[in-house]
Amino acid sequence: MPENGRAIQLLARRPPPAPEPIPIAVLYEDEWLLAADKPAGMVVHPTYRNWSGTLLNGLLAHVRRAVQPRIITRLDKGTSGVVLVALTPDVHRLVQRDATARRLRKEYLAVVAGTPSPPAGSIEAPLARSAADRRRVVVDDAGRASRTDYEVLSSEADRSLLRCELVTGRTHQIRVHLASRGWAVLGDSVYGAAYPGLARQALHAWRVTLPHPITREILTIEAPLAADLRAIIG
Repeated sequence: MPENGRAIQLLARRPPPAPEPIPIAVLYEDEWLLAADKPAGMVVHPTYRNWSGTLLNGLLAHVRRAVQPRIITRLDKGTSGVVLVALTPDVHRLVQRDATARRLRKEYLAVVAGTPSPPAGSIEAPLARSAADRRRVVVDDAGRASRTDYEVLSSEADRSLLRCELVTGRTHQIRVHLASRGWAVLGDSVYGAAYPGLARQALHAWRVTLPHPITREILTIEAPLAADLRAIIG
């Protein structure tokens, strides 16, 4: 049976995710919306390999009411930073509508190998799942149009700190786009290489800006750079 078919069968046998007393670093919260600072190493949503200990399990315990939190901005296990969560189905729909209209702005900080040139620009390269390994994403002319804007914030001899903005939101987009230019994210064992003293890819979801789904006031939510990344940029 294909891997995805087996995963669907296993998920179908599981009970709904249960609340768990997992500490949640809340960056913003009201009755409609919540933003959490996810640590690297935590899975956002239960999967057949990680059914407990996820951010969603912790959120279910945190909200303590009859709502089903809905994750809006998903992050890889090894990426830290802002995760935006809708607390009602209507809010989820409204924020997704804003995201489609590109009114939801997502900015990341990445520490990469080398010094990007030019120091600011856009990477436009279509992305698709690898035919050889469906867990990987590759640049492929037959893939979906994808764009990442970047800006070098600082550089040292062998590494640079970048601010990256997702114009589109494809799986592994920043990691693959930067690696395709020769600026692999440090610690990214899938698209780059391990880095001494770093147990994950040096990628952090730094800032999310959006109109509030109810009041329409502009919200800007930031997660401070994680300590392990601060240590490698000095």
